[in-house]
Amino acid sequence: MQLELSAEDAAFRDEMRTFFTTEVPQEIRDAVANRRELTKDQIVESQRVLNAHGLAVPNWPVEWGGKDWSPLRRHIWHEEMQRADVPAPLAFNASMIGPVIAHFGSQEIKERFLPATANLDIWWSQGFSEPDAGSDLASLRTTAVRDGDEFVVNGQKTWTTLGQYGDWIFTLVRTDPDVKKQAGISMLLIDMTSPGLTVRPIELIDGGHEVNEVWFEDVRVPAGNLVGELNSGWTQAKFLLGNERVGVAPVGGTKRVLAQAKDWARETGQLDDPLTSSRIAELENELLALELTALRVVAHSADGKPHPASSVLKLKGTELQQAVSELVVDLAGPASLATGAGDDSDLPWWSRRATPAYLNLRKASIYGGSNEVQRQIIAKTILGL
Repeated sequence: MQLELSAEDAAFRDEMRTFFTTEVPQEIRDAVANRRELTKDQIVESQRVLNAHGLAVPNWPVEWGGKDWSPLRRHIWHEEMQRADVPAPLAFNASMIGPVIAHFGSQEIKERFLPATANLDIWWSQGFSEPDAGSDLASLRTTAVRDGDEFVVNGQKTWTTLGQYGDWIFTLVRTDPDVKKQAGISMLLIDMTSPGLTVRPIELIDGGHEVNEVWFEDVRVPAGNLVGELNSGWTQAKFLLGNERVGVAPVGGTKRVLAQAKDWARETGQLDDPLTSSRIAELENELLALELTALRVVAHSADGKPHPASSVLKLKGTELQQAVSELVVDLAGPASLATGAGDDSDLPWWSRRATPAYLNLRKASIYGGSNEVQRQIIAKTILGL
């Protein structure tokens, strides 16, 4: 494989590097570099800076703000963004519902939602997982019953990430209970200010409020908010999750944290320990292998449909992300337990944030389709077992 960039692609990389390090506010980039939780305003501001320069949704069709870039240039865009500590465009908007609407939505839905979705004027939430079903989407029980020009939705979604900020929620609902489970599902776009819709927080093990329950009690949704054909939601869900799995292999972000961990190991004298240095080297090699796999997946995705190997990215990407977070906890040692210490503490900031980051990333094994589900997909579609 030729790894050296052409002169044109190298110039493109320099252009992206300059943009990300000069146009996105430094305080937002510092928050990412210091592993702090971003505010809603920071996420919105960052995406709007990107969108104003046509860099928020390059994977969308050109007519809706996308770029006709090669897979390599999309990869460079993503890598340079992470390298510069710039938060990626909100995944629910940019890599989940946006591409689904662009591919399956009516012209009316496209015109109504896509510009506002790209600019984060609308904050989308994801309504997929349910209690007692988890990532087994075929077992979902939230119902939508047609009543005139509306659907009446009842049920519950859970693990709705950042749902407290949501304006709209793209929701999988059961519209036909009498057919095969996968064949009776549809996707509805639901205004989260609708009467009967309630968002309740779930406190995580790291003490943060990142996920929520969303309840639907006789929520009336215009029939025009249906995406695609009735009972075609399973197809749209697979399309969306394939894109999500590519996005949840945060190679650039994980490389950045590993590089920081290497510096912290050097500062604390632990890099001289052969076990620590070999552990870091092994992670670096595995990340390089994953990066090359990501390039192959992008290169072999056609017609907007992700390659089945995106499951490999999701599985291995999240495992490495968790392994690096565990390395940081080990480097911090007992100081990693001082999670409640403030900025006036004598302990370095990175050691105080090591454990919350480690605990928070346990979720990575579940979202985007659990890692057990990914192993089943790899076995069936790649290995032919």
